[in-house]
Amino acid sequence: MKVLFKAAFACAISIAAFPAIAADAPRFEVDASWPKTLPNNWIMGQAAGVAVDAQDHVWVIQRPKTLTDDEKAASLTPPRTKCCVPAPPVMEFDADGKLVRAWGGPGEGYDWPENEHGINIDSKGFVWVAGNGNNDGLVLKFTREGKFVMQIGKKGPQTNSLDTSRLGRPADTEVDPTTNELYVADGYQNHRVIVFDADTGAFKRMWGAYGKPPADEKVTYNPSAPPNQQFGNPVHCVRISKDGLVYVCDRQNDRIQVFRKDGTFVKEFIVAKDTLANGSVWDLRLSIDPAQTFLFNADGANNEVRTLLRDNGEIIAAFGRNGRQAGEFHWVHNLAVDSKGNLYTTEVDTGKRAQKFRALPAR
Repeated sequence: MKVLFKAAFACAISIAAFPAIAADAPRFEVDASWPKTLPNNWIMGQAAGVAVDAQDHVWVIQRPKTLTDDEKAASLTPPRTKCCVPAPPVMEFDADGKLVRAWGGPGEGYDWPENEHGINIDSKGFVWVAGNGNNDGLVLKFTREGKFVMQIGKKGPQTNSLDTSRLGRPADTEVDPTTNELYVADGYQNHRVIVFDADTGAFKRMWGAYGKPPADEKVTYNPSAPPNQQFGNPVHCVRISKDGLVYVCDRQNDRIQVFRKDGTFVKEFIVAKDTLANGSVWDLRLSIDPAQTFLFNADGANNEVRTLLRDNGEIIAAFGRNGRQAGEFHWVHNLAVDSKGNLYTTEVDTGKRAQKFRALPAR
């Protein structure tokens, strides 16, 4: 209970810093009991993606290869300690945090990413996985049981942002249920959003910042300079609202760009514009109310989760800080929202964990 009170108190202080609309902001407290201890002596590495499916099961993709010998000592020959063994990359948890199933890794018929990055569960229950390793140029589609369905793109040397035969270290995906199109945030090498048919993998369209054709010139962010006319690296997320807008995380440039589904630029929001270390916009999710009033923004540089008004990007609340205790973050990388409005986060670098933040009743 002390942990829950501490996190709720910290959140209340943060909301008070935004008095104009503080009463309307969703509030959260950390649930330090989630997830449960992993079975099979497993341990989680860098957690590089999180998503929630229609059953409110929480899916995490993590990087077994990022575990140190000390962390995975029981898997060495001979074992050095009693714990631990790397867990499989894809992990499905129920709402209570119990592991339901885990799978993933190299297999026949597809190229598993060198460095796992991003997971998405579409409205049909298919699981999409991306990767941002040096030779990663693909996304993969699986059933929820881990059966391979389709690969878009291929592994190998990187090309450029006009190449539609492969991706460029893609960060994340989202499937539009109304059109069955796959949107890819592409990525750590390329500077674009690219769209494919989610059944056939056929290329549909792509665009860069402001809806311009994507280009690969080097982008350097300067908060005092005019906005860059192309996405930086990485293009880190893509999210689709119920009213047909596409929200893109331009992480390096500390901004969210908003488009129509055809790539027409609508507007942009600059977020924590003085953030120079790795950028401020690492991930976004939309709130669950019918109007999707709020955007939730994970910022792994400042290690906080913000609440923004979706119509104008105004920050109205924030919680978190750099740290190791429950409710704190080290490189908070992704977030997801369940049907009750609870938030889930994952952390990379040495964070290597997933956390749950319970939605509190409105004031």
